[in-house]
Amino acid sequence: MGENKFPRGFLWGGATSSQQIEGATREDGRGKSIWDTFAAIEGNIEDGSTPEVACDHYHRWREDIDLMSGLNLGAYRFSIAWPRVLPNGSGQVNSTGLDFYDALVDKLLEAGIQPFPTLYHWDLPQSLQDQGGWASREIIARFVEYSQAVTRRLGDRVQNWVTHNEPWCIATLGHEEGCHAPGHKNPTESLAVAHHLLLSHGHAVQSIRQEVPGAQVGIVNIHCPAHPLTLSPDDLNAARWFDGFFNRWYLDPIFKGKYPEDVIEDRRAAGHLTSGELPFVKDGDMAIISTHLDFLGLNYYSRSVQQKGPDGNPLPHIPVPENELTDMGWEVFPEGLYDSLKRVHHDYNPPQIYIMENGAAYDDPISPDGSIKDDRRITYYQQHLLAAQRALLEGVPLKGYFAWSLLDNFEWGLGFAKKFGLFAMDKTTGNRIPKNSAYWYGNVAATNTVDAPHL
Repeated sequence: MGENKFPRGFLWGGATSSQQIEGATREDGRGKSIWDTFAAIEGNIEDGSTPEVACDHYHRWREDIDLMSGLNLGAYRFSIAWPRVLPNGSGQVNSTGLDFYDALVDKLLEAGIQPFPTLYHWDLPQSLQDQGGWASREIIARFVEYSQAVTRRLGDRVQNWVTHNEPWCIATLGHEEGCHAPGHKNPTESLAVAHHLLLSHGHAVQSIRQEVPGAQVGIVNIHCPAHPLTLSPDDLNAARWFDGFFNRWYLDPIFKGKYPEDVIEDRRAAGHLTSGELPFVKDGDMAIISTHLDFLGLNYYSRSVQQKGPDGNPLPHIPVPENELTDMGWEVFPEGLYDSLKRVHHDYNPPQIYIMENGAAYDDPISPDGSIKDDRRITYYQQHLLAAQRALLEGVPLKGYFAWSLLDNFEWGLGFAKKFGLFAMDKTTGNRIPKNSAYWYGNVAATNTVDAPHL
């Protein structure tokens, strides 16, 4: 490889998710999701928006594939809406819902873009939530049933499959902190949810391989390096706690077949477990969770700096001025992507790694000449790609990079207030407006190098 050049065959992609871009939440037999329910409750979404229309991708998907082609992308990571395929979460398959993804896959392949579908990106059918959702062990069989319905329809053309996106967010934000659907605040429940997500992942990996010979199957975890504010024992322990809670609780079971003992003790000490035992773990569960993966997807946005708080609990610290943060309030720390890749490679040794999400939220206005000059986003991408390349050159089996996100979209509890897209969206017409970062990233994909100048 030349300077700043990526290896031949490196995949450049864009990423989205169904709930965030599709809209059409009441069309063609789609059932209600937990995010449809959550967003309809006043006060749950920062700007009061809902995903009912979102980016209208359900009707404009051909146009969006043309955008990807224009960026020279070789891969597209999207997610499939469970309630569009199985409106009640189980039972009768909605063939019209699958028709949408069938046509999407065909068009992607026609354009030379590899489809990377994610089976679950947070839009659980509300009917299954009414039966206990991810807190119930019964959800595992329902997830396998759903994965079979999808892979039987698309598996003749799709080889790369992701089971879950960011189990940490589902368990913690949705069931412990309550800021994501379904809005629960129950730390003990969140532990069971995390386990059922991982167990359903393991079962689905086995099911997908039966349905799709030669399939490449993985899971996507968000990774956040934990740094202590100082080298004091208290701050070092706070960083250990965060790393265990955020990173190791999800990676250790998948690659080592066990939960980290120190995190079990942390949870017991906090009163989230009545003993050192995990009551939701049954015989044989860990062997299923640790079913061999073909790849691991990593999402990276920033690091976490931890210190001991006044109450003795870990407390996050933002080490930079506010004007150096993204609009999410996150520090721009590209070195953390290098740290994450090296750490995961060293500790877990997955056969392949993809960066499945990386990007920054900035709200840059349309200039009088009609362009969107988002230099901060370009700088963010460029610095993180150089960090990723450094890890690759040091032996990390990094195979591809997916920018988050293709479009400004429904950003969960924040609605449309935070903008990650390479393309903006006109709120009135729905038209897509390329930002300068789109042109820059398209040149990266075309040249396989990050040397593209700012526009």
